Amino acid sequence: MDLQILSLATDKTTDKLQEFLQTLKTDDLTDLLQSQAVKGRAVGAFLRAIFKGSPCSEEDGALRRSKVYSCCIQLVESGDLQQEVASEIMGLLMLEVHHFPGPLLVELASEFVGAIREDSLVNGKSLELLPIILTALATKKEVLTCGKGDLNGEEYKRQLIDSLCSVRWAQRYVIQLTSMFKDVRLTTEEMDLVVAKVLAMFSKLNLQEIPPLVYQLLVLSSKGSRRNVLDGIIAFFNELDKQHSEEQSSDELLELVTAPEDELYHVEGTIILHIVFAVKLDCELGRELLKHIKAGQQGDPSKSLCPFSIALLLSLTRIQRFEEQVFDLLKTSVIKSFKDLQLLQGSKFLQNLVPHRTCVSSMILEVVKNSVHSWDHVTQGLIELGFILMDSYGPKKMLDGKVVEIGSSLSKMTNQHACKLGANILLETFKIHEMIRQEVLEQVLNRVVTRTSSPISHFLELLSDIVMYAPLILQSCSKVTETFDYLSFLPLQTVQGLLKAVQPLLKVSMSMRDALILVLRKAMFASQLDARKSAVAGFLLLLKNFKVLGSLSSSQCSQSIGVTQVHVDVHSRYNSVANETFCLEIIDSLKRCLGQQADIRLMLYEGFYDVLRRNSRLANSIMQTLFSQLKLFYEPEPDLLPPLKLGACVLTQGSQVILQEPLDHLLSCIQHCLAWYKSRVIPLQQGDEREEEEGLYHELDDMLESITMRMIKSELEDFELDKSADFSQSTNVGIKNNICACLIMGVCEVLIEYNFSISNFSKSKFEEILSLFVCYKKFSDILNEKAGKGKTKVTTKTNDSLLSMKFVSDLLTALFRDSIQSHEEALSVLRSSSEFMQYAVNVAVQKAQQLMRRGHVSGPDGQNPDRIFQNLCDVTRVLLWRYTSIPTSVEESGKKEKGKSISLLCLEGLQKTFSAMQQFYQPKMQQFLRALDVTGTEEEGEEAAVTVTQRATFQIRQFQRSLLNLLSSEEEDFNSKEALLLITILSTLSRLLEPTSPQFVQVLSWTAKICKEYSREDASFCKSLMNLFFNLHVLYKSPVTLLRDLSQDIHGQLGDIDQDVEIEKTNHYAMVNLRTAAPTVCLLVLSQAEKVLEEVDWLITKIKGSVNQETVSEEMAPEVASSQAVPPNLLIEKAIVMQLGTLVTFFHELVQTALPSGSCVDTLLKDLSKIYSTLTAFVKYYLQVCQSSRGIPNTVEKLVKLSGSHLTPMCYSFISYVQNKGTNNPKCTEKEKAAAAGTIMAKVLRETKPIPNLVFAIEQYEKFLIQLSKKSKVNLMQHMKLSTSRDFKIKGSVLDMVLREDEDGNEEGTVPAHAEQDREPAKKKRKICLS
Repeated sequence: MDLQILSLATDKTTDKLQEFLQTLKTDDLTDLLQSQAVKGRAVGAFLRAIFKGSPCSEEDGALRRSKVYSCCIQLVESGDLQQEVASEIMGLLMLEVHHFPGPLLVELASEFVGAIREDSLVNGKSLELLPIILTALATKKEVLTCGKGDLNGEEYKRQLIDSLCSVRWAQRYVIQLTSMFKDVRLTTEEMDLVVAKVLAMFSKLNLQEIPPLVYQLLVLSSKGSRRNVLDGIIAFFNELDKQHSEEQSSDELLELVTAPEDELYHVEGTIILHIVFAVKLDCELGRELLKHIKAGQQGDPSKSLCPFSIALLLSLTRIQRFEEQVFDLLKTSVIKSFKDLQLLQGSKFLQNLVPHRTCVSSMILEVVKNSVHSWDHVTQGLIELGFILMDSYGPKKMLDGKVVEIGSSLSKMTNQHACKLGANILLETFKIHEMIRQEVLEQVLNRVVTRTSSPISHFLELLSDIVMYAPLILQSCSKVTETFDYLSFLPLQTVQGLLKAVQPLLKVSMSMRDALILVLRKAMFASQLDARKSAVAGFLLLLKNFKVLGSLSSSQCSQSIGVTQVHVDVHSRYNSVANETFCLEIIDSLKRCLGQQADIRLMLYEGFYDVLRRNSRLANSIMQTLFSQLKLFYEPEPDLLPPLKLGACVLTQGSQVILQEPLDHLLSCIQHCLAWYKSRVIPLQQGDEREEEEGLYHELDDMLESITMRMIKSELEDFELDKSADFSQSTNVGIKNNICACLIMGVCEVLIEYNFSISNFSKSKFEEILSLFVCYKKFSDILNEKAGKGKTKVTTKTNDSLLSMKFVSDLLTALFRDSIQSHEEALSVLRSSSEFMQYAVNVAVQKAQQLMRRGHVSGPDGQNPDRIFQNLCDVTRVLLWRYTSIPTSVEESGKKEKGKSISLLCLEGLQKTFSAMQQFYQPKMQQFLRALDVTGTEEEGEEAAVTVTQRATFQIRQFQRSLLNLLSSEEEDFNSKEALLLITILSTLSRLLEPTSPQFVQVLSWTAKICKEYSREDASFCKSLMNLFFNLHVLYKSPVTLLRDLSQDIHGQLGDIDQDVEIEKTNHYAMVNLRTAAPTVCLLVLSQAEKVLEEVDWLITKIKGSVNQETVSEEMAPEVASSQAVPPNLLIEKAIVMQLGTLVTFFHELVQTALPSGSCVDTLLKDLSKIYSTLTAFVKYYLQVCQSSRGIPNTVEKLVKLSGSHLTPMCYSFISYVQNKGTNNPKCTEKEKAAAAGTIMAKVLRETKPIPNLVFAIEQYEKFLIQLSKKSKVNLMQHMKLSTSRDFKIKGSVLDMVLREDEDGNEEGTVPAHAEQDREPAKKKRKICLS
């Protein structure tokens, strides 16, 4: 039978074949087909013969074909056929589909849908036919009758796809079904349906099945719905990451969540690669990804930005076209995230409305952590991003070697956080990926070497962290050794930072150390001063860190290195003899420097003490060096005055006089080294060694004793520096005398400290100290007197005291707190001199200022943070006791001293130390406040239980009492300086309070009470107090009601713009009086109003973005969106209305106030423009909202009504007031008019410049209100009245007056023709205000 069919098929006509096929039963034909297919015999030819004899034009033929198709599909799905046979059958079936009539195509397609619904497919091979069927069906134009009505082919295809997407797909066919759709021409709606279905299937699949499905989905996305595809993939993996981080199982994600973390990240990595590959082929997909993430930034960024999407973006940077866009987007996201965080932290109002979200920085660091799972495609992007953040947001400017931050405090903080994030990204990536370590190190070192004019402290910190992490890995790195070659050309600060950073490498790598020594030796003989300074800095660092065996261990000396691999005992590598020889060689090299410039000698003297303390075995060599140097300037004759050769310390080079030997620093170095060695080393020595070394130290002691006695005996004339001497900075003699005077003062200070350290509370020694101070004071007074007369003051460098921080701490404790009976007599000598006590406190204040300015203090241990902290605690405790025990009022009521009283100086010192503590020692604040507790009665367990807030509150109360006592005094006795310092201290301490604590509320209530009850006309005090009040208030709740009350007070104090109106004075806050109302309080409240408007703008932007996100989600899943009855932004909208409503009443008061010309008017006009811009933005938001079914709430209508009735008319009145104020000047003479014309015009221009901006802002607001009225069908313009002040009006009376003035001017005399012509342009420029 099969042969007969085949032979008939060879005929030219098909009549016989058709007749034969009609005689066969369908079942016989299908059985025959089945046997042929199973045996694999020429099934293709057999099928072609059947199709040839079954034309679709005839009903029987079409039905036969349909049966054959069904049979073939079953055969292919059965799995009984060979693969080649099955493929041949499917190929033939595909070719013949287009000949089918519509109804049979519908039937075939329905069979497929039924098979998918019932999961009756065995291997899914037949699914290849379905896209051809759907495509063929779409081409049928005739009307097809089905259960739901008559539809054409295209409509029926849509219905079939709908059915297909609504049935449950078997897990094993999801990929095939997705792949199948790429061959079907789909409309946008159909595409959205299919994508939504496939994305919904993600959670039903095994983790390993998702990458191929994503690949098929990306291929499919080339037809459209790119954003939905990307959104779905990102949202799925974001959710999956969250589930993993929370370590919770979820029923929705089945076993996916229990999948190992490694597997998840490997799958994510594969999918990222698929997406990047797809973007390379289809750039539109990349653009959609960027659009999607940018759009998400406006609302809730965490919906679009997550570790997965950040990793995807970073991988995208490998495509050149998108590199710049992606890094710009990530930079913007990081900065926006930090700004939002800052804004939220500074406002309780925002914290209550907006939940805390994950910061983008933590997401990026999460990506770094996940990149260990073979995410090599992300690593390069991470490195580039890290460097971009550090380059863009690192410190920008240097001034006199110090880093200067530019911009507002908010942007400074944001930039610092962004720069720190960049450093963290690089450090963590360096730790995880070995392959990129070389590149990171090279890039960091390149920046260190090349950026000599801009600050690189952030790169040096990063380098230090990198070296700390992996010194043994980097010890063979040639790049570090290459960098040493540039040391001579780098700034000193950079050299010191670089050598400090690579110090751990020098400990483990002999070759690197040798390379450095070679470079330093060359630099020692360089012609440039900076190169020689760098050499000295390098050698001193080596001396400090290469310990000679037998030296004392000093816990505070060696730099702590946190990685175990660095704890290499140097002596195992280099024996002690070699190490000692090496150090002595360096000291010999440094001795040569003692003949060089003063700056280099100064570096040596400041560095030798640290070297000695860390390497006590080098003491003898160092002390001999210093002793030899001192002998050059010491007068050995015991009766010779003065005891030092000051003339030899100053060098005259041509017309220039310079300091050659910083003798005071040399003495200071000797004194500190001597004191340390006598207290630490000599007690441990024995026998001959002790006797040998004691000889040198006795000789030095005798020398210092002799200098002390002779300095006391010396008069001004002995130094040739009496009051009649020349101290001007313009002559060589004057400059030399200045230098000598400063040296003498420094020597006196060193001797004061030396004698105190050896005094053992001896009365005679303390008398010597006082005599030395008298000598110091003489020169200090002369210099101050001469500097006061001259134009230039003595350079600030000479103002740095040579007293050590430790000595200042001990001296103050002895002066103010020592109550031991045996010390009483000696201390009374010092206590009898109030000038000496003033001086001691002054030095403490100076040291605190130094710390604030430089981050360290001068003198020994000045760069040791732990020692500075301990000394600051001691100093603060003493100053606090002194100030609270003897208040300023008590002290000043006694004898009047010249300059500040001791109590006031103590308070100034307290203000500086509190600020320094908060700036540099924030983590140690608990320890600091505990150290201030003078009573010390708490047990250890109790101490731990007392919080920082409680301790800070205790200190705050002491200063509150002091301020209350000040305010209780009469106005003329009010000490403004002290009050300002107290407010500054209260501000600093209040930052330590937890804003949710009752103590914080108490401090706020107290501040409010002071502002309400006390009135002072001191503007600076009022400003600082009100600032404190606002800073506290914003952390408790929004300050809008406070602003409204203050605006009423200002209005009452200054009066109304309409002089006929009498204002009823309100007295909410007594601090607002006629002197302080403007400009002080007025400018303060306006700046606070700006901050509130900024917060409201931020909220509006946020809810606008979330409305956009809702719109997108509604389009994707309308049934979910419609189920949400309550709008999520309702709470925020209400809060915005409340804020804006109260601000409208605030501005309503101020625009009616007769403000003085200048900054108040200028700022008010600008802020009015801002509130109208904010109102416009809010109206635009409701234009968006009106697109959905929501209407406009009543509260918004009330806000619009309020702005129309209370603000807009008043604004136009205020504009007229400002303009008239500029023109209504009192009558004056022509000469006066001419002189003042320029000034008046400039002032008027400045004040009237914001007026057009304000008018424009009002008109924009009204324009969008009209649009909203039309859209919402609510008449919002009924309360808006167009002002007439903008209309062009000619006032007859004004015009007559001006014309009369012109006539009078013409009658005064005839003017030459050329003069008349010259004056013509001036007449044209003249403007007459006609309004």
